Amino acid sequence: SEEGVEFRSHIDGARLFFRPEDVVTLQVRLGVDVLMPLDECLPAPVNRADAERAMVRTLRWARRSRAVALEAPAAIEDGPVLFGIVQGGVFADLREQCAAELVALGFPGYAVGGLSVGEAVEMTRDVAAATAAALPASAPRYLMGVGRPEDLIRFVGMGYDLFDCVMPTRNGRNGMLFTWDGPMNIRLARYARDPEPVDASCGCYACRTFSRAYLRHLAASREMLGPQLNSLHNLHFYLDLMRQMRAQIAAGSFAEWATARIARLEQGADA
Repeated sequence: SEEGVEFRSHIDGARLFFRPEDVVTLQVRLGVDVLMPLDECLPAPVNRADAERAMVRTLRWARRSRAVALEAPAAIEDGPVLFGIVQGGVFADLREQCAAELVALGFPGYAVGGLSVGEAVEMTRDVAAATAAALPASAPRYLMGVGRPEDLIRFVGMGYDLFDCVMPTRNGRNGMLFTWDGPMNIRLARYARDPEPVDASCGCYACRTFSRAYLRHLAASREMLGPQLNSLHNLHFYLDLMRQMRAQIAAGSFAEWATARIARLEQGADA
């Protein structure tokens, strides 16, 4: 409803209700670094009328959230910052309108939500690029809910600074490992006697200590250590990817590096 969101607790089924004001207050109490306001994110496909309705409500909630954040400037200035979230579906003019109104409210950073929710990959990239261009380059830009390593490189090239994604751990639990030569399905029989590490260039504990054959054995026997080691490797890979991008940007060689890296990542380790 306009007042907020009602849901059931995953712990005991109790009904809970969050207003935009509650969301900000609770995040401050939890010690969150980047506070995200309550917004309405619709799955794709979505028609224009519904996308506009959700976008307008997101803006109203953003104003309420900003007002709460400004009531405690010391807490916000000393640590956490509240970002605005751009919605608008795949409609460029709605995205531009939402971005402009959020910028007018003066948020210290901006998130782009409502993408990678079922629309075509090409549409995700087009909308993300257009929305990034509508936001100030002087403020952090955060693309929510993405993505694959090669996509992160593309989005950084568009001007995005921050991301979140479940892929490192979700894929790890399912035996999918990220490498510099593309994704590797460690469950495949071809790795049953492979003595090599997942990625010889990786310095994570899993690659330093265990072979592909052992990780494949863990997957086949459904040992919990397998998902743990896979997730550790994937998280290490993502952090290393972000470190490399920062270094390439600082060196002024990001564009050339990105083209070569994307081509290598998209070939696939299992090809």
